[in-house]
Amino acid sequence: MLKIDHRINIHDLSGKLTGFWDLSGEKIRLIENQYDESNGSPVFTVNGKYSTRGWTEWTQGFQFGSALLQFDATGNREFLDYGRKKTIEKMAPHLSNTGVHDHGFNNISTYGNLLRLIIEGRIEANEQEKAFYELALKISGAVQAARWTRLNDGGFIYSFNGSHSLFVDTIRSCRSLIISHKLGHFLSGESDKKINLLERALDHLKSTARYSVYYGEGRDIYDIWGRTAHESIFNVKDGSYRCPGTQQGYSGFTTWTRGLAWAMCGFSEELEWLDKCKSDEVESFGGKEMLTGILLRAARATCDYYIASSPTDGIPYWDTGAPGLDKLNDWQNKPADPLKSLEPVDSSAAAIGAQGLLRLGKYLTDKGDEEGNYYWQAGLCVVKALLNEPYLSTKPDHQGLLLHTIYHRPNGWDHIPEGSRIPHGESCMWGDYHFREVCLYLQRIINGDKYYTFFNCL
Repeated sequence: MLKIDHRINIHDLSGKLTGFWDLSGEKIRLIENQYDESNGSPVFTVNGKYSTRGWTEWTQGFQFGSALLQFDATGNREFLDYGRKKTIEKMAPHLSNTGVHDHGFNNISTYGNLLRLIIEGRIEANEQEKAFYELALKISGAVQAARWTRLNDGGFIYSFNGSHSLFVDTIRSCRSLIISHKLGHFLSGESDKKINLLERALDHLKSTARYSVYYGEGRDIYDIWGRTAHESIFNVKDGSYRCPGTQQGYSGFTTWTRGLAWAMCGFSEELEWLDKCKSDEVESFGGKEMLTGILLRAARATCDYYIASSPTDGIPYWDTGAPGLDKLNDWQNKPADPLKSLEPVDSSAAAIGAQGLLRLGKYLTDKGDEEGNYYWQAGLCVVKALLNEPYLSTKPDHQGLLLHTIYHRPNGWDHIPEGSRIPHGESCMWGDYHFREVCLYLQRIINGDKYYTFFNCL
């Protein structure tokens, strides 16, 4: 169980964050100078060098979005110029990609960050450039919303596996639909039918909360408060739920920790967005009180499970039901061991999950709920662990920023060093990006800057 140190103060991390951004900039330059883009999008490192492997091009937005976060944190225009140039040159295919559920990853991280920086007054831009980013985000949200499976009680954006498949990851792509809607856009369907993007985003959030998250209510014998299923499978003929499944976890009845982290982060940031909504915006979709109750319950549950099922330092193993964990004596009562364990840790889940803990903690604290401090301090503990070795990548020739991440353990895609039984020592694009994002989130609070959200681009 994560051991929460209530003595940690956010300002205690200031010095670490300064060094972090210096190191982060070096890593971005390494990839820019050494990676061959003709190979496709960089995904994860092998012996410290980024390589590509996967089923879709879902990580390119993290590559160029990282440069935009670097500019945001440091003011160094080198990174702004690079991120902006590459977004315009490379990201257009991601806007019209009808075959993925990843629009919130690729396009909010690039076009969304650029528009946010304009709206916040961080960069100068003419009206044409601003309109270009807005158009990109409008299209992205509509294209993502078209990937839709209707259920008797709503619906969901289906995964690349097909119309029967709801991935917990896709909660972060709801941002694309919300931004597109708020920019005044809609999806035009058959016979020019206008499809409301906000309605689809909210339906997807409700479906994820209902089917991807467990609440200890006896759904099956593995029903534990806050556990998540990576994949939920449906009969598309009648819209009925069939069973949990997974692609990258150990089984449908165990918890893949990166999927858990996506839920933590997604529900918490959507809570923040909903809190800023006017009541009449969502009245016809169930009402603000009902929607807040659904999202808050899911956010609390997933964050509680993360805290309860992590080692004491808050860095989780790749799946809480991974078979080798049974052979690790008392693993939940000591720090994770990324080098010598029988199962690999996934620090990318920690970087994503930490943001969920922090956002939920701040949300509750702002509402006068004393439990907010519990989640906030948990998030600080996780970030503190990541900002130190062995997780912070300090070797000058290693292109990654966050070490000991896992991509696809069941498929054996992660690099296993010679002499080791498990993969370790490598980085991934989503881990590096979300490490930067959570550090930017904290730095803005420390500096008294505008609170960082995905909807700051509006």
